[in-house]
Amino acid sequence: MDCLDRIAEERILQAQREGAFENLPGNGKPLVLDDDSMIPPELRAAYRILKNAGYAPPEVLARRDIADLEAAITDPATDDPTRRQAIARLHLLRARLGATGRDLRIEQAYWERLVGKMTHGDEPAGG
Repeated sequence: MDCLDRIAEERILQAQREGAFENLPGNGKPLVLDDDSMIPPELRAAYRILKNAGYAPPEVLARRDIADLEAAITDPATDDPTRRQAIARLHLLRARLGATGRDLRIEQAYWERLVGKMTHGDEPAGG
């Protein structure tokens, strides 16, 4: 433990003794932490920025769509034409993801949206 760590630890302990942490919002509730252990450390900040801006990797978006379609298909309230359309879209999404879970067409569309957002502040037409 170096000098800076010791100073920080001592100040934290002092604040605890003074009760500085007792009335914080969420006191006594479990923390909700994002697990980014599978992301290389040098990419974590960039991923966090993109996530906070509402962007997700294309395969994540496709997998969310697949989950939504699967739920719609199994929902008894879904009528037959809607179910058939959901099944067709589900097959298309699964095929696009392919065996590796990644599809370059999806990634290209994501890349174009991201570049459009960063350069123009909005998405390109049709995206």
